[in-house]
Amino acid sequence: MKKLTITMAGLGLAFLSSAAMGGLVQPFPVDVDLKNAIANGDMVSARNSSNATEFIGCGIRKVSDGAGGVFEFGFCQAEDKGGDRIACNTTDAGLLDAISSSNDFSFVTFGWDASNQCTRIGFSNQSFYLPKGL
Repeated sequence: MKKLTITMAGLGLAFLSSAAMGGLVQPFPVDVDLKNAIANGDMVSARNSSNATEFIGCGIRKVSDGAGGVFEFGFCQAEDKGGDRIACNTTDAGLLDAISSSNDFSFVTFGWDASNQCTRIGFSNQSFYLPKGL
């Protein structure tokens, strides 16, 4: 009977430990490095941060030119917990394609030049950037 009790307790602990783990979580708080012109972080960490300033993301806007055409531009923006903030924009087709690859839980990285034109944009969509319990 004692052996059965120990075995059952061991099985119970095994189930508890696997339920508590739930997979790797890799928070990446927003960092805006104005000196090196690079910003990165993941959207979930920014949204769940303990401060009211942190954010990161990119978007695309399409505007009618009034003559049957459409003007398309993209932008990325971020602010870290220290208050460093940046926004860049682009009309580059390759960078617009990169922005289109983002999703709700992406890790975001982008760079800019002296005129705040985006020079590089990247996203990583990985399970460890998803919020717990999703």
